[in-house]
Amino acid sequence: MGIKKILICMCMALGVVCGAGAVELFSPDEPVQDGINVMDMSATFRDIYHKLDTVRWGGKNIAVAIESLEKLNPDAHVAVTDERVVLVWRDAIVANFPRPVPRDWDEYGQITTALVLKLRQYDPVYRKMNESEIYRAVVGALTRGIDENGNYIFSLDALRAQDRRLLTSLGITGARDDQGNYRVSGVYRGSPADAAGIAAGDLITSINGTAIADMTDADISAAMSGLNSGTVKLMLSTPTGARPAVIRRATIVSADADVIHRASAANDVDILEIVIHVVSDGAVSIVNEALAKYNPGGIILDLRASVGDDERAAAKLAGLFIGPSPVMRIVETAGSEVEVIPGGAAATRAPMVVLVSNMTRGTAEAIAASLYETHRGVLVGTPTAGVARLKTRIDLENGGALELLNKSIKTGSGRALDGRGVFPMVCLSNIRSDVQRDAFFLNITNNEFRATDFNVKDDVPVDDIRRGCPTITSGADEDASAAAVAVKILTDKKIYDKLMNLEN
Repeated sequence: MGIKKILICMCMALGVVCGAGAVELFSPDEPVQDGINVMDMSATFRDIYHKLDTVRWGGKNIAVAIESLEKLNPDAHVAVTDERVVLVWRDAIVANFPRPVPRDWDEYGQITTALVLKLRQYDPVYRKMNESEIYRAVVGALTRGIDENGNYIFSLDALRAQDRRLLTSLGITGARDDQGNYRVSGVYRGSPADAAGIAAGDLITSINGTAIADMTDADISAAMSGLNSGTVKLMLSTPTGARPAVIRRATIVSADADVIHRASAANDVDILEIVIHVVSDGAVSIVNEALAKYNPGGIILDLRASVGDDERAAAKLAGLFIGPSPVMRIVETAGSEVEVIPGGAAATRAPMVVLVSNMTRGTAEAIAASLYETHRGVLVGTPTAGVARLKTRIDLENGGALELLNKSIKTGSGRALDGRGVFPMVCLSNIRSDVQRDAFFLNITNNEFRATDFNVKDDVPVDDIRRGCPTITSGADEDASAAAVAVKILTDKKIYDKLMNLEN
């Protein structure tokens, strides 16, 4: 046994790993430790750091920091000094490595692997992870550390189910665990849950504001699937922390949009409800066909749980309603912006209500903003996510890939959208009851409704706006309120015209 190896073993016995000089933490003679091929993992992390270093983040000059690995667990803290990288678990130092030379990705890869091995000793969640899941967690921590969204994808990920034939489903399979939470065992590819980034192993702790422990199996089953599409709000516990997810149950999982034709007797207005799950060419085709078939008198465009990163599809979808007007501007570097404009004429000029929420994100936010800026519809709901970014895919040497939301989106007129969002003219969370809605519409009729257009109030902090128009906890409550308000606006021309004039 060499001296270097003896010293390492002695320090590890104390719960600390020592080292000096160049970082060489692993030997090819011992490639497997704790069930992981540390040489392969170090090489993959080296590739990940190198590729992340080449990315341009929406015009911002941002470096990926190894300190961001502390986001893997709230009990972990990674401190980097001039000479050392120290891992603190709660109040105890559990690992201590030489600081890697800047841009020496080999050293970064080895230290990251060593930190993961140490974390597996203290966190049972990471101990159960396979290598693909570890890469995903680390990439998530690194990209959250620079306030961006990123994901690791393994090309042969067998955890995703392949069936696309489920009807009216979130696209999730799973069961209760010993603690009473619902553990996801599989996600149907192309389903709403897949688009929301839910993965096998995630825990669902509440549905529509009700803790899973307080729900019967029948309640859970009804939320996961049903005879009609609907909004379901989940709280997830994932390896990278707790987060909410809002999902629209899809009538057909493989479809990126649902269309519901409502023949209304009120004022002879036929209403076409269009629910966009994913902004894609498939959604454009579905919407275009429906507009031609029904020629509606009013349109409800539901973007409340819409996602998407295809700017061309977004332009075509918005173009069906606004024609050749700017939809968005894409920012990849500080010195350039690309304007995206549809090529054809609008397919309809019917009055519109556009539903938005805190889960409206990506190109869906740009579509909502374009409909607002061109005065094509009344925005109803709660503020959008402010995550208006486009995705870049970067292939890795191990066959996997990085998906990074690194391109920032502005509105067609050049206003900031990423980091801010779109704000509705009608705040749905403030008119949820029948009494509140009646008073709201009466105020409009009597010219007593005064609304502040926060889309043009750049000096008002976003958090203040969101507090004044909070999200709605229950998906069923939100669906009912959204439908009642949207139908009333579209079937009462006087109310519609007055609300539209607020945006002029």
